Amino acid sequence: MTLFATADSVTRGRLHAIVERGYEEDRSVDAKVAEYLHISETFEHAGEFDLIHSHYDFMALAFSRLVKTPVLTTIHGFSSPQVLPAYLKYRDGNFVSISDSDRHPDLNYLATVYNGIDLSLYPLVEKQGRDLVFLGRIHPDKGVHLAIETARLSRRRLVIAGIVQDADYFRREIEPQIDGDRVRYVGPVGIDGKNELFSQADALLHLNTIPERFGLVLAEANAAGVPVIAMDLGSCREVIADGRTGFLVHDVQEAAMAVDRTKEINRRECRDHVQRRFSIDAMIDGYEKVYQEIFAASGKSIP
Repeated sequence: MTLFATADSVTRGRLHAIVERGYEEDRSVDAKVAEYLHISETFEHAGEFDLIHSHYDFMALAFSRLVKTPVLTTIHGFSSPQVLPAYLKYRDGNFVSISDSDRHPDLNYLATVYNGIDLSLYPLVEKQGRDLVFLGRIHPDKGVHLAIETARLSRRRLVIAGIVQDADYFRREIEPQIDGDRVRYVGPVGIDGKNELFSQADALLHLNTIPERFGLVLAEANAAGVPVIAMDLGSCREVIADGRTGFLVHDVQEAAMAVDRTKEINRRECRDHVQRRFSIDAMIDGYEKVYQEIFAASGKSIP
């Protein structure tokens, strides 16, 4: 396997890089120049590979008909409605969705393959904590304000962690309610920080205001045994087993009532659910089946 990625990437495969660092890490880099240097480098080496698996949104599709090597595209959510014409031009390509709910009806999907996580990074927390936790982007789409309201109704402390993506929203609706006691904001956290929050958590609140595409943090929390209270929008119904690994709700009042029911959730079952459906092994199995289908269609056998 060859990974085409930035030179600072860490992989067990062979790394092929033409871009030194990501443009988020190096603002002196022109994003479009970096993107097309990267994509063109991949496709100029297409003949060396049995398959190109792209996670690069719509951009790689423009090269897909110029090479004989099959191209598989995982759509990690449509970045905006304006990109749809590019997908629709290549609608007969090979596509994978990351949830059944996040699909366009006119594209040729071969399968849904859920994102997989490394369960060894998230040890099971057997003991139930008291805190409510929000983990994710600070943005209206993620419903941070609804998490604060749920915590208030539940008379629980809420700990908020994540990057501030919408500064106006943070200043207007979130920051005035942060008192360091009942509502805390700890900023962005890594794996260790997540596990520290999970160790004190009664539940993770994920009260998204728009349909969720997948929701990686839902699987991460469940892997640690933490129940998830999520808005029943988009893929949340696919990730959370309602009543077994958390609760699906429709408003703040239902979310607050669900907080009172977290003792009903078996934490070991939460982890077992992730092991079966959202582990790295489950993801690999899903993709290998897709690869086999593509190779069969082209008369090849899987390498």
